Amino acid sequence: MEKTVETAVAASVIRDKDQIRVSEEYLDELVFLASTADIEVKKRFTQRLDHPYSGTYFGSGKLAEVKEYVQENCIDYIIFDDELSPTQMRNIEKETGCSVIDRTGLILDIFAQRARTAYAKTQVELAQYQYLLPRLTGMWTHLERQRGGINMRGPGESQLETDRRIVLDRISRLKDQLKKIDRQMASQRGNRGQLVRISLVGYTNVGKSTLMNLLAKSDVFAENKLFATLDTTVRKVVLENVPFLLSDTVGFIRKLPTQLIEAFKSTLDEVREADILMHVVDISHPNFEDQIAVVSKTLRDIGAADKPVYMVFNKIDAYEPESYDEFSIDEKTSRNYTLEEIKNSWMAHEHTPCIFISAKERIGIDKLRSDLYKMVAEIHAGRYPFDNFLW
Repeated sequence: MEKTVETAVAASVIRDKDQIRVSEEYLDELVFLASTADIEVKKRFTQRLDHPYSGTYFGSGKLAEVKEYVQENCIDYIIFDDELSPTQMRNIEKETGCSVIDRTGLILDIFAQRARTAYAKTQVELAQYQYLLPRLTGMWTHLERQRGGINMRGPGESQLETDRRIVLDRISRLKDQLKKIDRQMASQRGNRGQLVRISLVGYTNVGKSTLMNLLAKSDVFAENKLFATLDTTVRKVVLENVPFLLSDTVGFIRKLPTQLIEAFKSTLDEVREADILMHVVDISHPNFEDQIAVVSKTLRDIGAADKPVYMVFNKIDAYEPESYDEFSIDEKTSRNYTLEEIKNSWMAHEHTPCIFISAKERIGIDKLRSDLYKMVAEIHAGRYPFDNFLW
């Protein structure tokens, strides 16, 4: 039997200060997220407002327009490019008669689909319950059935109180499980000795796993979808006669849910404990500078902002500058520059070493290996001053 594709409409508020072009790119990313979750987006709805309405996100007229479309076309979901409050979700579902997913819920669903190891599954489940907790009001969840439903309810206890207690109990158990696994992983990291560590970081879908496979000659799963990699992968790499550890972990994204940052903090210990961060950038993406800013902010959030960074601009084979009219009143942006102009600009950054490559086409890889060798050898020589064989 052929699988029925679920359908959705994408919805977003364009703040008065936002540019239409940037808002469209954000919606493009939301549609890509939906595609990753195997949901087909049929139409987009936007409304320009100072800020979303506290009760219904959209204004009444726009919401009526959405309602008409989803009912006429039998749409399964309305997906919003913001995290909605529990009140907003309830009101929109009641008004439109359609299931509502916000950006956070969509990302959590993708993480749940992509988690492979017990550790990643536990982290995602914890994030899901933390997201669910404030949204229990009005939901007929029947969570007590997971515990047998016998003698679970106290005198006069409401369904909501029962559900809250079950969720809180599950969150506590998941946190205990993660603490045990964290101790095991910390012990494993300690057993690796003092090898130099390099960690791949970057926005999701920029080619980190492809680069990992190239450098480590490994077979890490790589796919042109968001969050193809959730579990941290560590491989030993030897360049000439210098060994080091290379790690790849979950990609970052705009508006990454707080619950996921908290749940995955222990996974990101590989990033915090790295000697060098390789920040991989998809230079072919029209919004690559914003993606760089998102990654930098996330690194600050997890306490890794002080690490030496090596910028790796990937996918130069796919880079195409947009045309620019010098007589236009529009300001010239990075997307109008040639690849050579961007290279010259970044090369001028004294404190940010960088390289421009294509992992797919193997362009610049020899130079990348040479740069890594020099950086790793320098750290290794300082750590093991009597290893004369390096020189």
